[in-house]
Amino acid sequence: MVGIKPTDLPPTVAVKFFGAGTAACFADLVTFPLDTAKVRLQIQGESTAASGSAVVKYRGVFGTITTMVRTEGARSLYNGLVAGLQRQMSFASVRIGLYDSMKQFYTRGSEKANIVTRLLAGCTTGAMAVAFAQPTDVVKVRFQAQARQSDGLKRYNGTMDAYRTIARDEGVRGLWKGCMPNITRNAIVNCAELVTYDIIKELILKYDLMTDNLPCHFTAAFGAGFCTTIVASPVDVVKTRFMNSTAGQYSSALNCTLTMLTKEGPTAFYKGFMPSFLRLGSWNIVMFVSYEQIKRGLTSIQCSWESPF
Repeated sequence: MVGIKPTDLPPTVAVKFFGAGTAACFADLVTFPLDTAKVRLQIQGESTAASGSAVVKYRGVFGTITTMVRTEGARSLYNGLVAGLQRQMSFASVRIGLYDSMKQFYTRGSEKANIVTRLLAGCTTGAMAVAFAQPTDVVKVRFQAQARQSDGLKRYNGTMDAYRTIARDEGVRGLWKGCMPNITRNAIVNCAELVTYDIIKELILKYDLMTDNLPCHFTAAFGAGFCTTIVASPVDVVKTRFMNSTAGQYSSALNCTLTMLTKEGPTAFYKGFMPSFLRLGSWNIVMFVSYEQIKRGLTSIQCSWESPF
C-alpha cells in the first residue's frame, strides 16, 4: 500500500498475505450480523415474488436484526460464520494480500502505478480469489439465508454437512454456483475498495492532511467502503440471489438479473443497500486499520529476528 516511508522496511509478501486474511477475519467477526441482515433483505423480494404475497417480513437493517433475534435467536445473526472465516482466510489473503505484488507485476517492478495499473491489479487478484474460494462463499450465503422452519428443521446441520450436501445434491459444480457473477462482483469490489483506499490515502499523505497513522487509515477506509457499496450493490444482489437459488430456479446469472428487473424493478438491485453500506463501511474500517497494524507488527518482529543485537 502507499504511505510507507523510504526508511521503513517494507512488509514481505508473506506478511501481507497472512495479515490480510487475519485482518479480514477480525472485520467479519465485528460486522457479520450486518452481512446476514443484508442477505435476508436481498432475498426477501425473491420469496414474495415467487409466492405472490405482499407480506414483508424484514424492514430495514435493525428491524431485520431485531426480527431475526426474536424469531430465531441471537445466534442466527452468525449463521455461516465458520464458512465466512474460511472464506476470508482464503479469499482476502489473495485479493488484498497480493494486490501490491500484482501492481509491481504489471509495472515490472516499479513502485509508480497509474490508475489503469491499479484497476488491473484489483481485477486480477479479485478473480484469482474467487477461483478457489467460491465454495466457502456459497456455503456462507446459504447459511445466512437459512431461516429456522416451524418444524425445527434446517437446510444444513453444519458447515461440513453443507459442503457435502451441496456436492451430493447439486454436483461439485454446485459449490461453484454463481462463480461468474461473483468474479464480476469481486473485480468491481476489489477495484473500488483497494484502488479507492490507495488513492485516498495517497492524497491525504501527499497534501499533508494527516500522517500515516490510524486517523488516515480510518478516513481512507470509510471512503473506500462508501464508493464500493454504490458500485457493487447491483452485482452483489444478483450474486446472493443466484447462489441461494434452488436447482432450476434460474438458468443463469443473466436470467436471474432479467427476472429481478421484470418482476421487481430496478430498485431490486439496491435491496439491502443500507446494511451493505453499514457492513462494507465498518468492514473496511476494521479490516484496513487492522491490516496496517498487523503489517507493522509483523515487520517489526521480522526486523528483531534478523537483527537481534
